[in-house]
This record gives sequence, structure tokens and C-alpha cells, in this order.
Amino acid sequence: MSFQPIIATSGLAGWRLLQNTIGRQTEAHNSSPVIQNSGEYFSDNISKVKSADDLVGDRRLLEVALSAFGLSDDINNKYFIHKVLSEGTSTQGALATKLSDSRYTALANAFSFDTIPQTVMPGFAEKIVSLYERRSFEIAVGDQNETFRFGLNLERELPQIASKETSNDAKWYSVMGNSALREVFEVAFGLPSEFGQIDIDQQLEVFKDISQKRFGTDNLADFSDPETLNKLTQLYFLQDQIAQNQSLNSGTIALTLLQSTQSLQSNQ
Repeated sequence: MSFQPIIATSGLAGWRLLQNTIGRQTEAHNSSPVIQNSGEYFSDNISKVKSADDLVGDRRLLEVALSAFGLSDDINNKYFIHKVLSEGTSTQGALATKLSDSRYTALANAFSFDTIPQTVMPGFAEKIVSLYERRSFEIAVGDQNETFRFGLNLERELPQIASKETSNDAKWYSVMGNSALREVFEVAFGLPSEFGQIDIDQQLEVFKDISQKRFGTDNLADFSDPETLNKLTQLYFLQDQIAQNQSLNSGTIALTLLQSTQSLQSNQ
């Protein structure tokens, strides 16, 4: 039987309960047979992999590698993944550098098949397995509550982006290019679903403007601070609850109107 996290309730209250039990739950998840066996196989065999051909040719290794970067849905897109891995990021025009989804760049950088393969380096297997375990736990949580998966993803990825030695705008573009992080910011900032259709530079200015108003800063580096990150997380869950309540109320009103109409028709 696969691991099933304990999700007591939804919303901010449910998130806080998950945070209070996350240590025990992640330990139970990582000890489950499927996760443990996959991790052990990867650790025992990844040092034999020297190229993209080797990795793509071993489905079990590839599954752990892709899952570690949130790309498990690409397990059957072997030609595409092979191109991402083999071209890496060091050459101009490499596929990963052209994709808006930063996860492919992270995957290509981690393995570095275009320069010096990292698969034989000390600690590499442990690093990838750790990412695999955490991502797999997030997916298990997301199967029960998608907003909690986004919250866990936010805690893991935003501090990494915030601490990068790049410009503030570059950090914001990284957030905007990450679908899960983008979802959190759009919900937390109360942006409409059509927001992603406007000019990308205009989107950047809107994100920075709202961040300045809500948090007193538009500098993403400030979100590496646990207190600021926690404020963003709480805002996300509160805004999500508001949206869900509005949707529920709209549905209730529509149902009441429908029942009233049917009642009038039956009395005529």
C-alpha cells in the first residue's frame, strides 16, 4: 500500500496541522517500500551513468531523476528529455535554456552531461534521492489537497530563487516561469486567471507593485526571510479560502434559484 499523508482539514488551519506533523509524516513516507526501493536502486546504479543515453535507457533511474525535479509526467517523452540532458546549458541555443519552465534547466544543470557528468561525484546520489523523496511527498499531499502541495513547493523553491546571485528582475522572471510558484503568487495577490495573457514585462511590474504594497518590498531576496515567506504562505491560503467561499456561495445561490424556479413551474 502506498503512503497516504494525514490531511485533517483544508485551509490555513489544515496547513498549520500539516506543518506540525510534517517531520513524522515525511519519515513515514520515505520509509515506504516504493520510495525506499527506488531510492536504493538510484544510489546503487547512478554512478554507472555517464551520458544522457545511459540515463534515458534505464527507466527506473530516469523516473527518480525526473521526479526529483517535478518532471515525472515526462517519463515517456524520451527524445525530448534526452535532448534536454545531452545539450545541457553550457552551449548557446541549448534546448533547456529556451524553455520557460525552469525545471528543465535545473535538471540539465544537475547532471551536466554537456560538460562533466555529476553522476560520479560524491554526494550526488544522496542529493537527487533527497529531492526525489521531498517531491514525492509533495505529490502525495497534493493528491489530497492541491493547495498544500503548492505551499510545500513554495517553501522549498522560493528561498532558492531568492538567494541567487542574480538581479531582482531575473528572480521575478524565474518565479513567473515556475508554474507552481506563479500559481501561489497569483492567488495570494488576487490576480485574475487572464493575468498571464498580458505582456510579460507588464506582468513583472504588477507583481513587484503588489509585493511592495503587501509586504513593503518588491525585492525577492527578502522572501528568503522565514517570517516574510510565512506571511506570503498565509496570504496564499487565506486568499484561496476566500475564492473557494465565493465560489461555494455562488453555487448555493444558483442552486436556490434553480430550485425556486422548479417549484414555481410545478405549481403552475
